[in-house]
Amino acid sequence: KTTQPLLDTPWILDLDTTIKSLYGKQEGAVVGYNPHKPGRPSHSYHSAFMANTRLALGVEVMPGNATAPAHSMPGIWAWLDALPAAERPAILRGDIAYGNESVLREAEARHQPYLTKLRLTKNVRRLVTRLLAHPDWEKADQGWQGREDTLQLASWSRPRRVIVLRRQIKGDALIAAQDDPQMALAFIESRATAAAYEYAVLVTSTDYEILTAAQLYRDRADAENNFDELKNQWAWGGFTTHDLKRCRLMASMVALVTNWWNLFVRLANPHKHHEAITSRPLLLHGVATKTQHGGQTTLTITSQHAKQAAIQAVLTRLAAFLSSLKSTAEQLTDLERLTLILRRAFAKFLQGRTYPAALLTPG
Repeated sequence: KTTQPLLDTPWILDLDTTIKSLYGKQEGAVVGYNPHKPGRPSHSYHSAFMANTRLALGVEVMPGNATAPAHSMPGIWAWLDALPAAERPAILRGDIAYGNESVLREAEARHQPYLTKLRLTKNVRRLVTRLLAHPDWEKADQGWQGREDTLQLASWSRPRRVIVLRRQIKGDALIAAQDDPQMALAFIESRATAAAYEYAVLVTSTDYEILTAAQLYRDRADAENNFDELKNQWAWGGFTTHDLKRCRLMASMVALVTNWWNLFVRLANPHKHHEAITSRPLLLHGVATKTQHGGQTTLTITSQHAKQAAIQAVLTRLAAFLSSLKSTAEQLTDLERLTLILRRAFAKFLQGRTYPAALLTPG
């Protein structure tokens, strides 16, 4: 209900997985992929987000050795299949873990556009090497250049469109030989006659031009900000449970409360996202007094924050909106009330969207 009214606007589904290191005996505490603390038991959090809104659409907690998308994608596909065609994402976006045959094949079977990254395997590197000889590379912004081609890997059932991106390495690069126990180091200097590049290869079913596709994938970095906020500011990384079922329940509750708080803060300031580390002290550090007189209840909030004047203006606007919503709330359904809230909270995201006449009164 928190996110459904937004789904009929073009949106991007970001899929990603994060690791929560565990200490103690907990169900599902298994040693798996853990780049920060190798060998430490963990849980894997498979998450789905609506890009640009910081809203969590779902989370599934699994044992630490179940980090591959194959463990969570059946649930994602079932959810997408249940959505009306008009509410499905414009793009399914993921990192290199999602650039495999099973995910791509299922997306194509549903006519679901996707944009993911590929691992630099031997055949992918062979494609990059072949394209090096071509002089015409298109600008892809932020120092990147790109070329598109088609590629069919040995594990793929069909050829697919790929976009090869490269960016020249500036300054001195330090290369470590990982197969050498002494970690022999070699410097590559940009003054050399041969330019050194870093590469990224995207696979997509869209027909976006190279510049657009490259920027869309760069925007996926915002999903990492979601994880940082949920783990460090909303306790995804700070609670323990004995069994996996309660852990899944708590993770979903934390995500839901985070969504509610983000909606509240965006109602106060629809123009940008405020992380909890700043918005909670800003809007919660106050003393409230309730008074009743003449059948009316008044709530007086006294803020001791240094920005109390700005806070007062924000909360006054928010109170005016909620009062206008209350005046028509009885004749509206829950979904219609949420639509009005989301319309105000995500005014920039929903720019140009039309609404039924019944929903145009408040705000």
